[in-house]
Amino acid sequence: MSEQFLMAVDAGTGSVRAVLFRTDGTQIGCVQQEWEHREDPRYPGSMDFDWTHNWQLACGCIRDVIEETGVLPEQIAAVSTTCMREGIVLYDKDGEEIWACANVDARSDDEVGKLIRMKPELEKEIYLKSGQTYALGALPRLLWVKDKMPDIYEKTAAVGMFNDWLIKKLTGKEAIEPSNGSTTGIFDLKSRRWDASIARKCGLRDDIFPPVVECGTVIAPVNSQGAADTGLKEGTPVVVGGGDCQLGTIGVGATMPDQAAVFGGSFWQYEFNTADGTTDPGCRVRVNCHAVPGVWQYEALAFKPGLVMRWFRDGFCQLEQEQSRHTGEDVYDIMNEKAEKIPAGCHGMMCAFSDVMNFINWKHASPTFTNFELDPVKFNRFTFYRAILENTALLVKGHMELVHEATGNRPSEVIFAGGASKSALWSQILADVLGMPVKVPVVREATALGAAILAGYGVGIYESIEEGARRTVRWDRTFEPDMENHRVYEELYQVWRKVYAAQLDLVNEGLTRSMWTAPGL
Repeated sequence: MSEQFLMAVDAGTGSVRAVLFRTDGTQIGCVQQEWEHREDPRYPGSMDFDWTHNWQLACGCIRDVIEETGVLPEQIAAVSTTCMREGIVLYDKDGEEIWACANVDARSDDEVGKLIRMKPELEKEIYLKSGQTYALGALPRLLWVKDKMPDIYEKTAAVGMFNDWLIKKLTGKEAIEPSNGSTTGIFDLKSRRWDASIARKCGLRDDIFPPVVECGTVIAPVNSQGAADTGLKEGTPVVVGGGDCQLGTIGVGATMPDQAAVFGGSFWQYEFNTADGTTDPGCRVRVNCHAVPGVWQYEALAFKPGLVMRWFRDGFCQLEQEQSRHTGEDVYDIMNEKAEKIPAGCHGMMCAFSDVMNFINWKHASPTFTNFELDPVKFNRFTFYRAILENTALLVKGHMELVHEATGNRPSEVIFAGGASKSALWSQILADVLGMPVKVPVVREATALGAAILAGYGVGIYESIEEGARRTVRWDRTFEPDMENHRVYEELYQVWRKVYAAQLDLVNEGLTRSMWTAPGL
């Protein structure tokens, strides 16, 4: 019998890619194409999704990764899909796409305001059932379509997400799965099914919700059109995947309740697995269905840590960038080497960028550095740089405390993945702040691996999702906490929370500009 392979197709915010894996988790090929979500000039903040062009890009990725790896289409045992969350596609009665927007779409401020004015307590009511607020969910966007494009709204027969759209293009089968579907805000978390009563309460139709199929299920084979478009073999099993963060947690081995993972990139996510879909009474933190049936996730989001790092690098570290160009060293490695010499706590200096999540009233202070002295030896650009690293780790601690307050549970260790985990200094600071081991996997960009694990589970290569993760996830390094540094950070954290609250008061008084505020606030 010839060797078998598993394919993941990943529709991300900025690109689509097709990735091939061996069944032991070894990645053998990846082809990626960037895509853009264009703003409709009539609607500021809009980000339309071009389903015709983007499907062509996805098909090109699939064809090219098959060709580049030399894998025969009949050797691909199964395909699964994953995607950015919150992006939605609307279909007509014939199953044709008629409207779509990406997850970064921000055109529905007016509709959020309308929902709040209509019934101020409704957002909390929806959150307690669905785990979502208006900030990221589909409800305001659907209301926008109803108000601004009534002809499209009337033609709408079904709503879906982008991973389901990929499956529909491959198989002709239309369904939705709980991990991404739950991010719409129209799901009952505990039943992992649509709750049409939520749509009715918001003045929306209740007849546009397709069937729900659980993650890891073989939904259908690749049909003749899907095979012609992509080069896949007709009849190849297609397995239901899930949202990018949920599949990322599978791809780093966090498949069981009470496990936790941190994904560090432009935004940071703290994901904590739970055994039920109970939400936070204070509505402070997002709760989603995991892509593992019978498991849910508390998700706390930190805004823009990776973007803050890029800003600081480009604005203040030109010398290090020049050194990088001459030596070939990574500019962040150069900066980390200098910042490592700064003592934990940065001599008492701290900064305010993203805040600990408050999902029901989500806003951030104006970006701020504070509590430094006019001493260039202690307070140079590397002190400020290290303060950014520490600030993000303090945020993770805040999110861990927040989830502990809501659930009564906390992990014994944390898995750290994503681009930020390449930094040994950031990984060590995270371990020191949390006071617990931080494990870094070999595959840091784990979303596609999570999709491959689901594909293998769906066709019986792995007995369970957990077993698939055990067979494929490998560890690079574990960072043990320095408990002396931990004591420093424990004190700093208490001060930082108070300083941040004071900075947020300045925003609320109109004296400074918020770094980000949720729609409608």
